[in-house]
Amino acid sequence: MSGKLSNRRLLAATTPIVLAVLALAVTLVGVPSVQAAASMTVAQAISGQGSSGTVTGYVVGQPTATNTVIRSGFTGDTALALADSSGTTNTNSMLYVQITAAYRTQFGLQSNPSLMGRTITVTGSLEAYFAHAGLKSPTSMILGGGTTPPTTAPPSSGGPLEPYYAAAAGKTGESLKNALHTIITTGDTAVNYDAVWNALKVTDQDPANSNNVILLYSGISRSKSLNGGNTGNWNREHVWAQSHGDFGTGTGPGTDLHHLRPEDVQVNATRGNKDFDNGGTAVPSAPGNKTDSDSWEPRAAVKGDVARMILYMAVRYEGGDSFPDLEADHATSGGSGPRHGKLSTLLQWNAQDPPDSFERRRNDLIYSNYQRNRNPFVDHPEWANSIFG
Repeated sequence: MSGKLSNRRLLAATTPIVLAVLALAVTLVGVPSVQAAASMTVAQAISGQGSSGTVTGYVVGQPTATNTVIRSGFTGDTALALADSSGTTNTNSMLYVQITAAYRTQFGLQSNPSLMGRTITVTGSLEAYFAHAGLKSPTSMILGGGTTPPTTAPPSSGGPLEPYYAAAAGKTGESLKNALHTIITTGDTAVNYDAVWNALKVTDQDPANSNNVILLYSGISRSKSLNGGNTGNWNREHVWAQSHGDFGTGTGPGTDLHHLRPEDVQVNATRGNKDFDNGGTAVPSAPGNKTDSDSWEPRAAVKGDVARMILYMAVRYEGGDSFPDLEADHATSGGSGPRHGKLSTLLQWNAQDPPDSFERRRNDLIYSNYQRNRNPFVDHPEWANSIFG
């Protein structure tokens, strides 16, 4: 009996030492001792009330009562509602999130109505709010989603004085373009061309089917696994055609996710390296698209997306980092020069088709998960006319 007690005392005495040695060993080999928790869905958070956790969902409005969520005309910055779909209207499928003072400037809906339809990730206590399934006392709120949220929150697109765009505040024209170029090239991280495959499966995921991606021009939802070069596959479409600057697929403009999108192999080949403009004949394999000898007109739902991708490239690549100096052109005959048009048409499309939740979510994911930079024309489409108008 005394022997057993002695052994227990010895174990109790040595356990802290053993744990300390193990912790030191973990540190030395560079393995984290605690792994980041995975995000749960809104449905999981609703069923998991009484605990704590990290939740990712779409912003669908401002709760004002147990069964009331308003989707416009917001009256405050202290609460928002999350759902697993941006189109959710049933309050039973929503999680009410308390927004404490530290997060109101960035996440309050009265101050940031453009958050509607965007994904955010929140960590906090899963407990009732407005007598409804909720999350209170948040310890982290960031734009975008993922199992391991970034430690630095992406910027909000609430206004020109937000931290990410602070250096652009008050500027117009060429001064604004120069400021944005500096902002989006400072600290950005390029991906290689092979990595683009997997990135597009995340950035262009079909909101209604997580197994699929949405193809840019054709609008088809196609299985993520059908990526490749055969008929029926989707491949990596360079919206700014590679030949307009001859940059190929090397790391840089050839791999920049802000202008790379999934598209059907044959539709991609039909578009080729044409500039963008209105007119032409219908493309049977991509309803809503038109083409002629020197231009391509995409379907109405993505005309603004195409415009903002081209304008981003013209601001991001200015020739100072061994890449071509890309410029938006007024013509549709740029050939192999580092120019892409047609600028007047692109500005019209930017105005006609403002950013939607899919495009904003894509911008957030590229920032938080891959390149650490943003397309400023998705956050501020009005800057297009200020710079290029």
